[in-house]
Amino acid sequence: MIGLVPAELTEIAVVGAHCDDIAIGLGGTLLTLTAAHPELTVRALVLTGGGTVREAEERAALAEFCGPSVDLTVCDLPDGRTPAHWAAVKEALHAFRLRSSAQIVFGPHRHDAHQDHRLLAELLPTEFRDQLILGYEIAKWETDTPTPTFFHPIDTAVAEEKSRLLHVHYITQLDHDWFDRDAFLGLTRLRGIQCHAAHAEAFVAEKAMLHLRPVSTQESQR
Repeated sequence: MIGLVPAELTEIAVVGAHCDDIAIGLGGTLLTLTAAHPELTVRALVLTGGGTVREAEERAALAEFCGPSVDLTVCDLPDGRTPAHWAAVKEALHAFRLRSSAQIVFGPHRHDAHQDHRLLAELLPTEFRDQLILGYEIAKWETDTPTPTFFHPIDTAVAEEKSRLLHVHYITQLDHDWFDRDAFLGLTRLRGIQCHAAHAEAFVAEKAMLHLRPVSTQESQR
């Protein structure tokens, strides 16, 4: 398996339909990235939960996953109804993209069965046209687990810390049968097996370019 290493990583964007999507989908990756790149800027957008206890949970959680300087916007669109608010979702994404200079964008994958996740995944490439978009996975009731194409190995201690932080911060979600340590560690262990690592988080690439010759500064800015 050939690994790809970004030449420069100064900013990432992370988006979720609900408070906890980002932390569940790539919490281990965020812990690893922010430890390796202390100056990394993380911009985050969540479509639902604004003005509720869920926003408070999200702010506290992402401050630990991403660092206290994370730039987080939480909108107040209705949970489970975002397809009926297409224009508002599109506007929120557009405003978010205008203040972002991220090299990588993380969001849900477009074959996620949850309607809120799926709409967000479908609209992401319409705003972020020049960034690598990686779709994260969330194990839940629907049988929509993807066949991932990108794997990010994480240490066992990081996988366990991710699970611990999820349980500490998202108290409102503890009664869901998919929200438990075995589910979180089981999925990261499976993805780890698939890339010869102890644990990993896996992603579906929206679209990517392969450069097999040196790229000029002018070309890279197109």
